[in-house]
Amino acid sequence: MKAKFNIINSTCVPLPLENVDTDQIIPARFLKATTREGFGENLFRDWRYDKQGNKIASFVLNDPTYGGEILVAGKNFGSGSSREHAAWAIADYGFRVVVSSFFADIHKNNELNNFVLPVVVTEPFLAELFESIAQNPKTEVEVNLPEQTIINKATGKSEQFEINAYKKHCLMNGLDDIDFLLTNKDKIEQWEEASK
Repeated sequence: MKAKFNIINSTCVPLPLENVDTDQIIPARFLKATTREGFGENLFRDWRYDKQGNKIASFVLNDPTYGGEILVAGKNFGSGSSREHAAWAIADYGFRVVVSSFFADIHKNNELNNFVLPVVVTEPFLAELFESIAQNPKTEVEVNLPEQTIINKATGKSEQFEINAYKKHCLMNGLDDIDFLLTNKDKIEQWEEASK
């Protein structure tokens, strides 16, 4: 069981880059591990650190001005390979929500499977959100999963977002696919019995 997902109010980390692929999210050389822990320290590794392992001060994750549980990314986030490790890195770093105007399908599902909520917004909403964060890094965003709304608190603008009903249920109840099956064990057994 994971932490249940309901309403998140948080400041944001802006990454206004388009076509961010999974190799940029977590480089291939870090894919040897088989557990999900520890990937956060290598999230965007080649953008965060130089070849000597020193932090690159200009990269947003190294800038103390920005922080929070929401990553705001440019269009076409998570393209490239289908590696689930990219979602592991995002979750392990501490992001609960990623906002973009478009996600690669496999990556979007990998995020949902790892209790990270991908929120698809229109391009004008995304542009205004980037602008609000640039003007005030303390800008908060509210992501309301039960209502399926996102609100830019700086402007009051809001949008609805889509989510698969099953995944919404799992997030709101802190269930992964196995947990979901276990909570329905009695129903499954009854069905099996009735099918004999």
